Amino acid sequence: MKKTITFGLLTIAAIANGQQKITGFTDASSAKELQTEQAFDASLSAPHIGETLKELSAYPHNLGSPGSKAVAEKILQKYKSYGMDAHIETYTVLYPTPKTRVLELTGPTQYTAILKEPAVPGDATSGQDNQLPTYNAWSADGDVTGQLVFVNYGLPEDYETLAKLGIDVKGKIVIAKYGRSWRGIKPKVAYEHGAIGCIIYSDPGDDGYSAGDVYPKGAYKNEFGVQRGSVMDMVIYPGDPLTPGVGATKNAKRLDRKDAVTILKIPVLPISYHDAQPLLAAMDGTVAPRDWQGGLPITYHVGPGKATVHLKLEFNWDMVPAYDVIAKIKGSTWPDEWVMRGNHHDAWVNGAGDPLSGQSAMLDEAKALGDLRKTGWKPKRTIVYCSWDGEEPGLLGSTEFAEDHNKELQEKAVIYINSDGNGRGFYGGGGSQALETFMDEITRHVNDPQTNVSVYDRKRARELVSAANAKDKKEILDRKGGRLESLGSGSDYSSFLQHLGIPTLDLGFGGEDGGGEYHSIYDSFDDYRRFKDSSFKYGVALSETAGHAILRMADADLLPFDFRSLQTTIDKYVTELTELTDKMRENTDLENQLLKANDFTLAADPTKHEQPPAAKAEVPKLDFTTLKTALDSLKKSADKLSITWIAASLTAADHDKLNKLLYHAEQQLLNDGLPRRPWYRHTIYAPGFYTGYGVKTLPGIREAIEQRNWTEAQEQIGVVAKSIDNLAGYLNAAGQ
Repeated sequence: MKKTITFGLLTIAAIANGQQKITGFTDASSAKELQTEQAFDASLSAPHIGETLKELSAYPHNLGSPGSKAVAEKILQKYKSYGMDAHIETYTVLYPTPKTRVLELTGPTQYTAILKEPAVPGDATSGQDNQLPTYNAWSADGDVTGQLVFVNYGLPEDYETLAKLGIDVKGKIVIAKYGRSWRGIKPKVAYEHGAIGCIIYSDPGDDGYSAGDVYPKGAYKNEFGVQRGSVMDMVIYPGDPLTPGVGATKNAKRLDRKDAVTILKIPVLPISYHDAQPLLAAMDGTVAPRDWQGGLPITYHVGPGKATVHLKLEFNWDMVPAYDVIAKIKGSTWPDEWVMRGNHHDAWVNGAGDPLSGQSAMLDEAKALGDLRKTGWKPKRTIVYCSWDGEEPGLLGSTEFAEDHNKELQEKAVIYINSDGNGRGFYGGGGSQALETFMDEITRHVNDPQTNVSVYDRKRARELVSAANAKDKKEILDRKGGRLESLGSGSDYSSFLQHLGIPTLDLGFGGEDGGGEYHSIYDSFDDYRRFKDSSFKYGVALSETAGHAILRMADADLLPFDFRSLQTTIDKYVTELTELTDKMRENTDLENQLLKANDFTLAADPTKHEQPPAAKAEVPKLDFTTLKTALDSLKKSADKLSITWIAASLTAADHDKLNKLLYHAEQQLLNDGLPRRPWYRHTIYAPGFYTGYGVKTLPGIREAIEQRNWTEAQEQIGVVAKSIDNLAGYLNAAGQ
């Protein structure tokens, strides 16, 4: 029978006997692949995932601790027991831990913050020794006293509101609510406005009794719970602050700590809402706007006024080992093409949900692959499993590995598939849009444990129910497949996608596992089994989803990339940018008209001595022609590639040539780096400079527009157009 291969959305021949079509496989290899996946699924075990989760979360294991080494060694032995070639790669990284933490209300009343989370009944690990105290890693050392100013969520727009109220935070200490941005943005913006210290707390209106019963009765944050976390300025670069761009090997050249730009310049401390209430209650001055009011039983004031606080922080700035556990199954046909899978193992404390729910599911995948090998199965491509250390303080383990092995990874890595925490609910996937068709096929055939429909269908149903309007609902109904969300930052995929240009997926389940345990001592096995995924069946759902992706990428005859999806996605981003500039132009014109009218009123009334704000500069018409032309070229080349290579019967040499072209294609979208942060080299995706975890698509253009830097915006349009032209030309050559 003639060899036929499905590619993208176009299929030349159906798989014989009505079997499921699999992109990138022949009729014969599709049938074999489905049998392999069925055997893989049979080896997965929800009880076993639960047992692994309980074992690994039994004690604290933050980066640099004895527990971290113990967990890494346990994972190493598991990989080896599954028949994998496994070892630990150790990097030496800077990591601060708290030495002194003092927070005192010094006026008009006195209060000393307790800065401690107590043990609770029914949680076996909440009272353990060696738990990392509540703190923010990469805060500066500092001993400051000042008036307190409430800044809502501490976002740039909140400071605009303060300015309108005539309030300046220069020389003050600010207190901000967790939420609506990555935590590191809050002290960053505070410092830019002249604040000398920053306090962050979880308000019960967002994360506490307003949401539901608090722990241990319910899942939500109790009055003493605190969200630890990194405030490293990761939007400049992630990883060890002392070794930007190079692996933190033992003898690596390092910056002096004072020259590391990702370490903050002011002291920062997270606190509970128990400790926040006396501070906020003592404040006077302007009553906070209605939408700034929180869930505590007080009236929130902005200050500054009589409320003053003393904040003193000192840290141990130690060099510590980061233990990355790397395990391989060598490929039988293309051993130098790597299918990579990763999840971190370090936690702030015990970390049952974050990250061990994902780590335990990933280990069950590795076990199932080991069982397959006992039947004689061998992957065509090399499979690499990575259990990262040091993710929580700033993606340290994965970044140092990626920087250390950058050239080899860019040559060999076909894909990197990431996960992190996992829970009950809906499938969520993000990553390289050329993989949308690939993930649609997988998720249509993974069963949701609660509803007994596919995880694809359950997610689609949720999108329809949640659609904001009829237009959005129609768009979902008209869409032929699902979408992969664009990736910002906050997990270990960042170095692979945004620095090295390796095709990437980030997978997980959640949405019905809400609670307030995040980064606290209450992120425990007892909390997880009660409120997150009591049967551990969503661990199996993650194992099946990621495992099928691993198997198909490892054994595909033709790698299943469809760049038509990428082209349509980028085209949508360009439309968003043109609409953004048009809206800014309309708003600027309206604001300037109002200012002009106000200026006339003041001039007509000599008793008024107010000075109106200066008019904003006009928003120019940006020229997107080169970008749109490049997208037209990309559409033609992506369409041509999808047809040309299906229509022919491919030889083994054809496969080798095309497959290398396909998985190296994403690298054509790299350039010399974004303005003011060259570590981020991808022209389509990056974390936002003022959003942190949140993605900015076409970031060079979008952020220049948002900052009203029109010259840079026009320059970046040319930069992005060039990268898309590069990809179009590259794919066009592949289609010859």
